[in-house]
Amino acid sequence: MDLSFLNQAKNFLEYKLATQHESSVVGVDIGSSSIKVVQIKNDKGVAVLDTYGEIALGPYSESAVGQATNLTAEKLAEALTTLMEEAKVTSHLCGVSIPFSASLVKLIEVPAVDQDKLKTVVPIEARKYIPVPMNEVQLDYFIVPETEQKLFMGARSPEEAESTQLESRMALVVAMHNETLRKYARTLELAKMRPGFYELEVFSNIRATVSRSLAPVAIIDLGAATSKLYLVELGIILASHVVPSGSQDITRSLASSSHMSIAKAEEIKRQAGILSGSQNDDATRVSHAATLTMEQIFVEARRVLMGFQKKYNKVITKVILTGGGATLKGLPEFARQQLELEIEIANPFSLVQAPAFMEETLRQAGPEFCTAIGLALRQLGENEA
Repeated sequence: MDLSFLNQAKNFLEYKLATQHESSVVGVDIGSSSIKVVQIKNDKGVAVLDTYGEIALGPYSESAVGQATNLTAEKLAEALTTLMEEAKVTSHLCGVSIPFSASLVKLIEVPAVDQDKLKTVVPIEARKYIPVPMNEVQLDYFIVPETEQKLFMGARSPEEAESTQLESRMALVVAMHNETLRKYARTLELAKMRPGFYELEVFSNIRATVSRSLAPVAIIDLGAATSKLYLVELGIILASHVVPSGSQDITRSLASSSHMSIAKAEEIKRQAGILSGSQNDDATRVSHAATLTMEQIFVEARRVLMGFQKKYNKVITKVILTGGGATLKGLPEFARQQLELEIEIANPFSLVQAPAFMEETLRQAGPEFCTAIGLALRQLGENEA
């Protein structure tokens, strides 16, 4: 008798019994500088916002707010528990993000064989791109549907795609590091949360911003320590790139040049933004520090975008900005000048129903909560299935 199968069945039944009375679900985004949570519920087919919140992780590592950290599971659990109490989170069922830095996402070509053979072929091909032993990662993959692949390769309509024969298939390979999964599982266990799934932050981000773009779109996720660039078409990640600069570099540069504390520099940065309207000394110094950092990020992003357009013969016309760095005052205008493209600031709270008086507050906070909302939306869908 297959005891492992019986154990899986038992665990599944226990999970369904534990979650069937949950009217709300939570998205938990554990970032390098903060944890964000969003709780939503299904009300007659509409996703409704229950609550949301954020807690800085810097103070848990004796650092300032806005600075990147590398905390233990115990410290993360402490911060998450505090956040849930302060935000009045009532549900324990959640979707959890895995940072891009602890993963690999790669679009690869594999032979056009049947589904059974693909189960063997894809892992073999994926090994070529994974720089660590296979026993150190959890591997998953997604075969791009034929119609989407044909459209990506140049078919001008679904009808034209039907008449095109594929000589190879495209597979989106995802590998997540076991060590990170164990750390986050321990964090959630200590915080008494029940994870329904773990998902790479990029997929949650896409779900909350541009789930199925007909034209290629770039997402620039401006984090504290790094900035990530994702190229997306038809909901598929075509390419990704990491820039080793983030919003904390603005704070550190300002603190160093002005001889002030990191905490004070962070406060001034948030008040002044990148394009100063009033030319006081603080605003001028913030604008200078922000310009240097953001120019570095956008110059690299422009290089990657140009390389992508040349390689695939595709044109990127719009860039969506997400992450905490995207809340910097004046950034849309600056990004537009740097990239010479349409710039959009992500507004993921538009996907959930909330009181009208909160609209402006949620719009301003939105870029930081893309991943958490994307997680919550997926968990809500799975909970209702």
